[in-house]
Amino acid sequence: MKLRVGMGQMHVDGGAPDENLARAQSMILAAAQADCHVLVLPECLDLGWTHPSARTCALPIPGPRTERLGCAARSAGLHVVAGLTELDGDRVFNTAVLIGADGNILAKHRKINILDIARDLYSVGDRLSVVPTSLGVIGLLICADNFPETLYLGRSLAKMGAQFILSPCAWAVPPNYDNGAEPYGALWREAYGTLTAEHDISVVGVSNVGPITGGPWEGYKCIGCSLASVSGGVTRYQAPYGMDAAALHVVDL
Repeated sequence: MKLRVGMGQMHVDGGAPDENLARAQSMILAAAQADCHVLVLPECLDLGWTHPSARTCALPIPGPRTERLGCAARSAGLHVVAGLTELDGDRVFNTAVLIGADGNILAKHRKINILDIARDLYSVGDRLSVVPTSLGVIGLLICADNFPETLYLGRSLAKMGAQFILSPCAWAVPPNYDNGAEPYGALWREAYGTLTAEHDISVVGVSNVGPITGGPWEGYKCIGCSLASVSGGVTRYQAPYGMDAAALHVVDL
């Protein structure tokens, strides 16, 4: 079976959930028009990664934001993976959800490898899971969960039967980063390539674009470069770099 994946490399504005969710809904519609089976959207797409608004504007999952995305997924008839900022009691999690084509939440993953700079904002996830779907067995990870030093997380999902690891991301660089001198993405190509070479799986990571406007990395810029790697360690597709590189990209796995 060929799986057509939409890579929703969307612009995310810090602390602007309504605007960001509207962009996500537009991506869902575009992915349906491109005959995608599943759309992967970025990390913390509602509020922006490490944006201070997470302390006051995070919402429960399930909740109104997953309901909004679920309605769009149901109308479009495709699966959606989205990174959201989750409130659970007095704790905030960096979370990814898999929403089925019927609009229901099929899986939820809370990011485990929280960077030191984000530990005062996000709590650490404590479990991994995979879920059988009509598209195959899917596992979720988030961004730094796929660092080379934490590949045991992806290896565990593969051992649990995952055929696809789908990963919302927020890949950011300093303001003066020279992509011409050092093209972005080597770390992720190495990490994804290792997983897909060791196991007969595919890994897709999708980053947002746009400036980081609050938090410890304020002034950094998210630059896309969303990546799909397939069995054998092969990079199937890497999306363009840049704060203005918002677009839907489609890859067949």
